[in-house]
Amino acid sequence: MSKTSLISFKLPENSQLGLRNQVCEMISSAIKQKVLSPDQPLPSCRALAQQLNISRNTVYAAYNQLVDVELLIAVDRSGYYVNPNTYAQMQQLEANNRPTQPLPASLHFASSDMIPLDNPVDWTQYPYPFIYNQIDPNLFPVEGWRECSRLVLNRKNIPLLMGDSVEKDSANLLDQLRQRLLATRGIFADEDEILITLGAQNALSLLGVVFAQFDQPIAVENPGYFGGFNAFKMAGNQLQGVPVDERGLVVSAIPDEVKLVFTTPSHQFPTMVTMSHERRQALLAAAESKDFLIIEDDYEAEMNFLAHPSTALRAMDSKQRVIYVGSFSKTLSPGMRLGFIVAHKDIIRQARIVRGTMFRHPPNILQETIALFLRLGYYDAHLSNIERRYKKRWQLMRDAIIKYLPMLNCTQNRGGTSFWLSGPEHFDATQLRENLRERGVLIDKGQSFFLEADRNNDFRLGFAFVPLLKLEAGMKIIAEEVKKLL
Repeated sequence: MSKTSLISFKLPENSQLGLRNQVCEMISSAIKQKVLSPDQPLPSCRALAQQLNISRNTVYAAYNQLVDVELLIAVDRSGYYVNPNTYAQMQQLEANNRPTQPLPASLHFASSDMIPLDNPVDWTQYPYPFIYNQIDPNLFPVEGWRECSRLVLNRKNIPLLMGDSVEKDSANLLDQLRQRLLATRGIFADEDEILITLGAQNALSLLGVVFAQFDQPIAVENPGYFGGFNAFKMAGNQLQGVPVDERGLVVSAIPDEVKLVFTTPSHQFPTMVTMSHERRQALLAAAESKDFLIIEDDYEAEMNFLAHPSTALRAMDSKQRVIYVGSFSKTLSPGMRLGFIVAHKDIIRQARIVRGTMFRHPPNILQETIALFLRLGYYDAHLSNIERRYKKRWQLMRDAIIKYLPMLNCTQNRGGTSFWLSGPEHFDATQLRENLRERGVLIDKGQSFFLEADRNNDFRLGFAFVPLLKLEAGMKIIAEEVKKLL
């Protein structure tokens, strides 16, 4: 039975038109209202005639009239369908002409201090998308993922996949995290010290809500991760910025009486500097002396091309003061939206309650698929592959920056998938971004990463999505526009 056979059609009331034209009006109205679409056949002439209690010949004549005006198409041995070209035009016209109704005056929103992500929706169509947080889709391990998906969908797993899991996460995934990802970072945790989240961004949102009940502010790196700024602000927390230098977060600048310090020590977001071992020890000592907790976002810890990964803060912590956040977004796929929190079991218990209130739990099928992907070794092989390929791109980018942008300051880093560049005080990176966009080049403006958006001479270049063959050509265009502004 086709979907259209379930639609109840009704001729226009009090119409002065003939029956054939009434049928035409009825069908065109159904198309305009999206009741009918190109992927479903219209009712047969016989079926529609019986429903409307009119002649079959009348319906046939109406259908052919609509074919003549290109609203419908006739497909041999299949029936009549909505013309996809005309359908698209009608929907676009309808969208353009649809009046926008204002909200009631009592519901007008005040201006928000949230920092939006302002990359164009069609960014993948730009020749040179030097933007961050994207991976080369050609590197995604499709065959391994397909095999794991097939195995997970085994009939015996259906009860496991279909059940509600508010109070617990996938035991298989927790085991793999503990044995593979966390163990490689020197982190050892019990099951009740781990919570699965919908990515690192969701982890920060949960933590923001958990700690909003305490009055003290949260100290954040400045410049820092604006997604973290938004997550903490949305939960009602006050923020205080802490400067960053070539060794990471400046511990001596952390204000007194903060409840949390949020940091990205492996590759500082967005400058990409790595926090020194001495600075890490100082941060842990300050956490104990000033009585605050640390949120460690350990993103891109694996992407070290000049040195071995630094020891995680959580691995150095003997006082349970570090809350560790990780995800699969930068290594597997941003669209996967799966991450985790490692913390004291009391914090995990509170975060689980908040998670259950927000969205209950991450999809079981995704948890089980990633667990199998880890267990069968696909993740290790994929990580080795992208590390090798990204190292080559990182080296080419570094060489291109030295060659084409020597007039700018580039922070020194050991790896990661982006570079942070700064011009002189008068340099307008926002204008640079607009000029480059007109030439098919996308970059991240640095202003968005400052808590008060009070600095405008920095920008970031991400290279993970730019093809190797286009990288140098894109850098030449960037250099041309930088010179114009200087």
